[in-house]
Amino acid sequence: MLSEAARERIAPLAADWALDSAVGLASPQEVDELGIIACLGLAAKRGLGLLYGRGVDVAGSVILLDGSHDWLAPALSTPLNVVTRVKADRDCASVAAASVVAKVHRDRLMIDRHADTPHYGWDSNKGYGSTVHMEAIAAHGPSDFHRRSWLKEPALVSTP
Repeated sequence: MLSEAARERIAPLAADWALDSAVGLASPQEVDELGIIACLGLAAKRGLGLLYGRGVDVAGSVILLDGSHDWLAPALSTPLNVVTRVKADRDCASVAAASVVAKVHRDRLMIDRHADTPHYGWDSNKGYGSTVHMEAIAAHGPSDFHRRSWLKEPALVSTP
């Protein structure tokens, strides 16, 4: 619900307020192979691993997920205290802060990718399916940064 400019202003405050935060990622290839739900768990597991490596008591924490589905538990080898809450990003300050930190991190990754492949317009569309972005995929084919399983037309799925 925040504009990009507002997220950029808030992100350092959110990171400072949250004290310990980490962003875990899953690659487009992993999403294509495993599916988005499994990769939500995989990315969260990686983020939790980063926190654990910094000495955060992950096992003793309550992990609050936005939504009604626990996509994290299947990715974990050890059960953790995972709680789901619909609209947690709206109603819980720590989830809202984490959401801003993660979104700004992803936006910056997309902007960085723009330097290598500017025809996709990553700097403005951040990888979302805008008309310009879809036209660029049709003209140039998908890059290694695209989730091919999410592309609708067969011509867009093949490698250039």
